Amino acid sequence: MPPVSPPTESFLRSGKVRDLYAVGTDRLLLVASDRLSAFDVVLPTEIPDKGRVLTGLSRFWFSRTAGIVPNHLLGTTPEELPEEFVPGPETAAELRGRMMLCRRVEVLPIEVIVRGYLAGSGWKDYGRSGAVCGIALPAGLRESDRLPEPLFTPSTKAEQGAHDENIGLEEAARLIGADMAERVRDLALALYRFGSSVAEPAGIILADTKFEFGVDRETDELLLIDEVLTPDSSRFWDAATFEPGRAQASFDKQFVRDWLEAQPWDKTAPGPELPADIVEGTRARYVEAFERITGASFDRYLAEDTIGR
Repeated sequence: MPPVSPPTESFLRSGKVRDLYAVGTDRLLLVASDRLSAFDVVLPTEIPDKGRVLTGLSRFWFSRTAGIVPNHLLGTTPEELPEEFVPGPETAAELRGRMMLCRRVEVLPIEVIVRGYLAGSGWKDYGRSGAVCGIALPAGLRESDRLPEPLFTPSTKAEQGAHDENIGLEEAARLIGADMAERVRDLALALYRFGSSVAEPAGIILADTKFEFGVDRETDELLLIDEVLTPDSSRFWDAATFEPGRAQASFDKQFVRDWLEAQPWDKTAPGPELPADIVEGTRARYVEAFERITGASFDRYLAEDTIGR
């Protein structure tokens, strides 16, 4: 994607997907790129419009979940930025649909993960120990089985290129305080259940997901931040083809991970270039997730920056 060009001195950092800029002392501009990371490596090939899918879905979920927990979103259009952040029509057009103006917070130093189905690293963990992240489960579960109850399985936050480490509630409490850890757990489970209740009628199973939380520096208010229930932060399965006992077709970047697993790559940077069919297939899956979950047209979102039919 073409670079956006807010004032150089406002740039804070680039994450795996998002670029962050300071807007004054109390706000952040988050710009979702089309970069894709897998196995904690940012791949050299971008997925067209991926950043707009992530931003549009996050906007949808922030609106829908505000009754469960407040969030950091303040604005979504270039017109809401100071003039120096949008020097011309070209940059404004590139920002549109992929930017979020947000409250600046102290980010909690844990990844907040909820698992509703036995998949991914959870399935591997269960095969080794009969448990997921130290939480014992009944014997005889199959890959992709629905868990008896959704599990709160937090992890540490690793630097780019490193791997997160699973931790229990006790270690989370050590990092953020016992009361905060329990509060985050309860909110994450409520968000997961709500997300599932919205996705399931659209024919999508929310197998697991990751949330991030932060605390407003001025008010001490706990906020939902970053992205919410997107194909980058969640494992989405097609309910029509769901069959426990095997890996599932997904609307997330598992499609890319599966291709990468078959390549002679040691999962260190730089990753391999993605072929055109993998790029096109990944984009199609992201767009389908957007349209099925929101019930809205992605083409209209691109044209009008509106989440509507």
